[in-house]
Amino acid sequence: MQKIRILAIGKLKEKDLAGLTGEYVKRLGKFCALEITELQDESVPANESEAGIKKSLHTEAARILEKLRPNAYTVALDMRGKAPCSVDFADMMQSLSVRYPEIIFIIGGSHGLHPDVLARADYILSMSNMTFPHQLARLILLEQLFRAYKIINNETYHK
Repeated sequence: MQKIRILAIGKLKEKDLAGLTGEYVKRLGKFCALEITELQDESVPANESEAGIKKSLHTEAARILEKLRPNAYTVALDMRGKAPCSVDFADMMQSLSVRYPEIIFIIGGSHGLHPDVLARADYILSMSNMTFPHQLARLILLEQLFRAYKIINNETYHK
């Protein structure tokens, strides 16, 4: 069974969002061994300077980079990445599953990911040209993983 890890900066705070996320985690249990690791986010005041934001991104990057494993395929979520359709994403997941024992997805905090994390990633994935809150990105990623596994297994799923 494919191992999938999600490294996410910050905790889910909204009860409803946590419930929906839990539902997809449960559904994915049929297809993969899923683990979500929430890493501490840096508190950044609304009026923080650019230098302060860069410092917080650097601190978050250190937390992320220490959790990465050398034999895992690493996917960073970033709006400047590639935005495959669901079928292409499923094809990618299927291809990776035969080549890598583990796939790690990285979701940054409200200010995104530090360039060091993006440079370390094997693939940069964009969920959309639109911007989503990082907590909602987790739910969207889980739904797309579930959809990918349904496609891979030729199972029906609503459109």
